[in-house]
Amino acid sequence: MTLLSRYDWKELRDFCIKLFKKRGVNDENASIIADALIEADLRGVYSHGIVRTAIYLKRIEEGMVDPSSCIEIINDNEITTLIDGNNNLGAVVGKQALNLALKKSDKKGAAIVGVKGSNHFGTGAFYAAKSISQDKILLVMSNASQTMPPTGGIRPFIGTNPLSIGVPTDKEIPFILDMATSVVARGKIIVASQKNEEIPLGWAVDRHGKPTTDPNEALEGSVLPMGGPKGYAISMMIDILSGVLTGAGFGKHINNMYENWGQPQNVGHFFIVIDIKQFIPIEEFKQRMDQYIRDIKSEPKAEGVKEILIPGEIEYKKSEEQKKYGIELPDSVVEELKDLSQKYGVEFVSKKVTSSIK
Repeated sequence: MTLLSRYDWKELRDFCIKLFKKRGVNDENASIIADALIEADLRGVYSHGIVRTAIYLKRIEEGMVDPSSCIEIINDNEITTLIDGNNNLGAVVGKQALNLALKKSDKKGAAIVGVKGSNHFGTGAFYAAKSISQDKILLVMSNASQTMPPTGGIRPFIGTNPLSIGVPTDKEIPFILDMATSVVARGKIIVASQKNEEIPLGWAVDRHGKPTTDPNEALEGSVLPMGGPKGYAISMMIDILSGVLTGAGFGKHINNMYENWGQPQNVGHFFIVIDIKQFIPIEEFKQRMDQYIRDIKSEPKAEGVKEILIPGEIEYKKSEEQKKYGIELPDSVVEELKDLSQKYGVEFVSKKVTSSIK
């Protein structure tokens, strides 16, 4: 039995809200950012959680993000909308885009909202869960600054451009696919670097294009696309929809939030919402989804496999665990948060210690 140092998720959320308010973010938007970060940590996606607080705050401090800008509708038609985030915080822009898509789909059965002029918007699962709560299917994607080479290349050109799909269920855990188009999200390599841990071979290459297990060499090089050319192709597709189509940056024209301190990122997102009841009654759909999931789980299992899981199930169970026992944070992240606590005059949260997690 290992003793783990954990932190209450509600206290961490309040801490985040206070930090962003100190940097001039209004109450509503500070809550949105905190929700996006803490929900990522709850689900065990630590690479997109509170570890991002410092860089978000620094981008605001350096004038690279404008938390007071007005998000603007550029084009608005029956089914499609294009909005300009005007360099506001990514999760704030993303949530407004999602809300527009959900509202529009009520009338037309489906909606597509493209976004330009945004920033890193967190995990796609953050938006998928909100869509599921309204009995809608969501496909959401975003491009990102160059961290992955095209197949056959050695230097970064496209981002690890994520894709998320959320589908509601009745009694079963909802289907939430949330994935990067790389073998692994770059944020996980950042976390490995902070923990001084090696990364698995096959995750990344160094700046010379050679495979590496050193996270620091990987951060100077490139992460690799999942499935080789297939992941590369999917990443391109996401870049085309999120960037080329919307007027946002794309490919090498998206600025890196850790390295470029002279220009905004200009990230693009793409939201597609489907109103289920325009096809079949929602309760019938949910029951069919439950049956589908139960059918999958009852399939014969390979030797050594205890349970067949569906996308999002591990994260769902992790969230339930961490809501109860607290979120575990690496010492390096805790020290960074304590530095922010002192810098902004916001009291850090108390630590919880439990021996009930193996």
